[in-house]
Amino acid sequence: MFILIKKNIVITIFVFSAIFAINYFKKIKPPAFVFLFENTKNESESKETQTFKTDRYIRYVFDRIEFSKNNKLKYDVFQKGFYGYLNLLEAKKISQDATLSICDFTMSSNDKRFWVIDIKSKKILYNSLVAHGQETGEEYAVNFSNINNSHQSSLGFYTTTETYEGKNGYSLKLNGVDGIFNSNAFDRNIVIHGSDYVSDQYIKYNKRIGRSLGCPALPRDLAQKIIDRIKGGDCLFIYGNSKKYLKNSYWLKNKIESLPKEADIVDSNFIKYIVENNT
Repeated sequence: MFILIKKNIVITIFVFSAIFAINYFKKIKPPAFVFLFENTKNESESKETQTFKTDRYIRYVFDRIEFSKNNKLKYDVFQKGFYGYLNLLEAKKISQDATLSICDFTMSSNDKRFWVIDIKSKKILYNSLVAHGQETGEEYAVNFSNINNSHQSSLGFYTTTETYEGKNGYSLKLNGVDGIFNSNAFDRNIVIHGSDYVSDQYIKYNKRIGRSLGCPALPRDLAQKIIDRIKGGDCLFIYGNSKKYLKNSYWLKNKIESLPKEADIVDSNFIKYIVENNT
């Protein structure tokens, strides 16, 4: 009898304690760590959504570029170049209407491996030969450096600045904005200029185009036209085979927070397409 009464008392105390606890927690806010978990979760989902949106937009732009008779730029190279371009645009390092110029130094120097792209119109403005540095390689670009007097090309993102008349004629100064990979470009006088050794005629007799002291030199007949189109705040991306660069470039690693308005239209159309095809 005593044991039964003791058991009933314990049960009663437990029930009243549970009722008290429920009523108490109804009146107070959840612990701070609950909000922290929810915020972290929402923030993670938001970043993931932004990444997908960025990827869709980059693919959308690439698919609408009319390469026609020009060499077609590899998507992988464009993806990296345009990603950095969008990062630079967000950071206000380049102008809103900036073109994107890309040198693909994984290609033979005998091929047209330089593209000037008008992002707004999705058109290739120029596709031409481009030289790499003397110590970067023969037909192919292999070695890259940011050191003065290395006579090697430097990888990474650049912004274009002002023009001037130099020993190589009409030239365009470049500002290296990719840290340890090209920060010395301006002081090294790495510029865009024209040269006679960047031509089909030179290839005919030498089996490759000539090489510069590190500058992305262009054909003489195209240099001024290209320089005048991309000067004053546009973007240049020099790409090459370098795991170190791909792993450490700030502009390739930094998450893009804000995209051009066109990306919102692309995203809404994509969502609309998914809904329509799944109903």
